[in-house]
Order: sequence, then structure tokens, then C-alpha cells
Amino acid sequence: MNQEELRRRLSSDEINALPLRHYEGPIYLVRSLADWRNALPQLQDERVIGFDTETRPTFRKGRINQPSLVQLATAEAVYLVQLGWLPFGDYLADLLADERYLKVGVGIGDDMRELGKLHPFTPAGHVDLGQMARANHMNSQGLRSLTAHLFGWRISKGPQCSNWGLPELTQRQILYAATDAWVGRAIFLKMCELGLVESLP
Repeated sequence: MNQEELRRRLSSDEINALPLRHYEGPIYLVRSLADWRNALPQLQDERVIGFDTETRPTFRKGRINQPSLVQLATAEAVYLVQLGWLPFGDYLADLLADERYLKVGVGIGDDMRELGKLHPFTPAGHVDLGQMARANHMNSQGLRSLTAHLFGWRISKGPQCSNWGLPELTQRQILYAATDAWVGRAIFLKMCELGLVESLP
């Protein structure tokens, strides 16, 4: 992929015409510290972890809801931490503050700040894919457009504004949330493959 191709902007019609893809691997819901202890060794085996959060939308002016879900993707599986079941705390903050593990996603700085309001911590080792795209003069900077640009397929954004605070997520929500974290990791690795990342931070 040359510089001209990287800088080309895909239209909404072009993206909508691409084949739809979603994550097809194992997905684990994390609702207790026991669930987290089972997930942690797999997460710590990774150098690069796809990261995203979901927040219940608000329709009242001036009101901002807290994150309801944290998604973490490895090469083998995606873990969905439901904060309504297991409130954000040291167990997860320690991983997000550990620079040995790269957490990659779009708008990740905002996500970290919102989580920090729930339980103070100092994020480390996180990479914003949108910033990486801008540094390489790419017009595609969002998750959906980067996916289309780099892989030639599209991801669904349908459940984005659904109620993420539900105790029991729908299968559609689970698949959507897992896909966002999985594809973020894939985008980062693709950027590394294309030489858009000089070296791993």
C-alpha cells in the first residue's frame, strides 16, 4: 500500500458496499474477580492488547454516563469486563498502568480518562490508532474507516447507542463489543506490518 493509497479517503457509500465482518473467536464475560483471575494470565501473555470501552448513551443535556464495559482483545480471545457486575478497580487499573502491555484503540486517551474518574490510576503503554493515522497523513482515522481502508471490509456500528448498562447484554451487543477490540488490535498490527510504526513503544 503506497502513500497515495494510504491518504485516500473512502466515502460512506464505498464503506457500506464492503463485505461485513465480525469477530468469530472465543468471547468471555468477566463479572467477578474469579473471572478476572482466569483471564489475567492470557492477557499478560500478550504484548499488544486491543482495547475499547462502551458507555450507555445519555439523552439528557449535560449528563454523561460512566463506562459500562471494558473490552480487551488478545490473539486468542476477547474479554468483556462488565463494570455493573465488577466495578472498575485495582484489578484492571494495574494492567492499564503497566507499560509492558500495549493497549491499542481509537480515542483511547478519552477512555482512560473516563475510567480514571471511577478509580484513580496513571495509564501507561497505550496507543491511539487515530493519532497514528494522523501522524502518517491518513484521512481514515476512526475505527470503521481504518478497518475499511486497511482490510477492505466493514464492521457494524448498529449497537453503538444501545444500553450498555444492562446486566445481561444481548448477543448482538457482545459481538459488536468484541469486534471493536479485536479489530483495533488487528489495525495496530497491520500498521506495524506496513511500516507505519517505527518501533513498538
